[in-house]
Amino acid sequence: MPALTHSSLLLPSPRRGKVRDVYPLPAAATSPLGTGARLLIVASDRISAFDVVMPTPITGKGRLLTELSLFWQAMIAARGICQTHVLSADANLLHPSIFPAGESRDDYQGRIVICKAARVIPIECVVRGYLEGSGLKEYQSTGSVCGVKLPQGLRQCDALPEPIFTPATKEELGKHDENITFDRACELVGSETMETLRRISLQIYLMASEHARDRGIIIADTKFEFGFPIDEQGNLTSNIPILIDEALTPDSSRFWPTDGYQPGRPQKSFDKQYLREYLEHLVAEGKWNKQAPGPELPAEIVAATVAKYAEAKDRLMN
Repeated sequence: MPALTHSSLLLPSPRRGKVRDVYPLPAAATSPLGTGARLLIVASDRISAFDVVMPTPITGKGRLLTELSLFWQAMIAARGICQTHVLSADANLLHPSIFPAGESRDDYQGRIVICKAARVIPIECVVRGYLEGSGLKEYQSTGSVCGVKLPQGLRQCDALPEPIFTPATKEELGKHDENITFDRACELVGSETMETLRRISLQIYLMASEHARDRGIIIADTKFEFGFPIDEQGNLTSNIPILIDEALTPDSSRFWPTDGYQPGRPQKSFDKQYLREYLEHLVAEGKWNKQAPGPELPAEIVAATVAKYAEAKDRLMN
């Protein structure tokens, strides 16, 4: 199937993120799925790096992300860690009238999620088990990550003594998320909420890390988003957070193969790091400045990226 860069469903007021298009879903647009407000999330084949959406799509990426995220969300709910926003991933439940001319349910099967609408908690819930990325840079500068003091002498990609919860602000498209301390996150959304999010995030990470390591993958770090479910009028229906958006995908995590892992240097990966490294070369050569618009991606970079995503999915779901 061709790449999907933008969906154009006949539904009002879509919101377009870096990868996903989100539509409010009227009750008449789908088969009955219980009470409460609903959203339709469409995973496109867009890819972003350094908070910039690239102009070249990664064909098939949206379906890979959706399948893997649904796998994890089902496991998280089954283990009783927390509830998720997922109601269904079956495009056959969508009314034919929402598709534009020339499109049908088949075009969206495998890349949509019908989900509970939620009031988003504006904190990125990042869990780190290894030292890399922005965490490494902050550690090298301060000896801490988001206010969490770490032992001296840690190297790039070293395993941390134990996983740490390092929140970040959730910014609008085009702006950079900012790492913050846990205390600052408590000031923004409340200490009770943040205590709950920290506990849930660490539980999910520990469960997923064990599952992944048994299949030859290290989850170096990952991020989650949470919200409170709402009704059609936007009123909260529960004060218990639910997991929203994607979970434990190559877009939201660093996945490294266990074989060949060697701290003190960058790792081979099954995630966006391959693309990031290509883009860093362009920056070093003065061909890009990490600002929009992003550069067109060569065919070999596209092919290698989707292959890495597919291998991660196949290993983790085996």
